[in-house]
Amino acid sequence: MTTKEYLQRLEKLDTIINQKITEMDNLKNMLTCIGSFDYSKDRVQTSPEGDAPFVKTIEKICVLQEEINREIDNFVDEKHKIINQIQSLSKRIYIDILFKRYVEYKNFEKIAVETGYSYDHVIHLHGHALQEFEKLAYNSI
Repeated sequence: MTTKEYLQRLEKLDTIINQKITEMDNLKNMLTCIGSFDYSKDRVQTSPEGDAPFVKTIEKICVLQEEINREIDNFVDEKHKIINQIQSLSKRIYIDILFKRYVEYKNFEKIAVETGYSYDHVIHLHGHALQEFEKLAYNSI
């Protein structure tokens, strides 16, 4: 795993969490649709086949909520670890650039505007910051 890939894990974990939250919201929305039934048609009396249809959906929501909680715990731990590693760099500008790029998920154009450096200089500094990060954090990657 490269240094960039290591640092990009935060954004990947964040994306996974957001996708699971969206999936859970969709399941919750399905629950509101389960209750709609056309009562105008003739019904045939049958014996119940077990749980109501919404029970499985509720079970899926509960399992997904547990997954999301575990993912959030993992994300928080990884974020804390990476932030501490970034903050161990020697130059403030390296800390600032890596934090903005890999913790706040900002692009280089936005970082250039916020730091007051040119785009090319930010790219240059980013490269140096990654090299220093790799030297300092090599044992934890």
